[in-house]
Amino acid sequence: MPARHLDIGRLGEDAAADLLARKGLRILGRNVRLGRLELDIVCRDRDTLVFVEVKTRAEGSLAAPADALDRKKSDRLLRAARLYLSLHDQWDRPCRFDLVSVLVRQGRVDAIEHTENVISDTAGAWQPW
Repeated sequence: MPARHLDIGRLGEDAAADLLARKGLRILGRNVRLGRLELDIVCRDRDTLVFVEVKTRAEGSLAAPADALDRKKSDRLLRAARLYLSLHDQWDRPCRFDLVSVLVRQGRVDAIEHTENVISDTAGAWQPW
């Protein structure tokens, strides 16, 4: 039997993928492993490649889901995105990083929020070039 946190994480990722698909984003991959790095969801929003980090928290958690996207995690996502772009020869495609925050209560999704462009540089949205 899987650990409870794994069940909660899977529930959050499933809900995030459903939300993104309903918004018209095309899911290209989930739990994309790149060596020791991972991208939760990779999708396309028209011509833009979108790397989505999913953060799920259960009731009683002391931190909000978005609090887990700190500088260290952002740096890992940037490294994973660069590797993905290299492996898929996608350096010419515009990119962005989104966050889907999921709150689970009593084994069900209670709240879900999609935030676009959560990682940016001083010029605006992050671009690999």
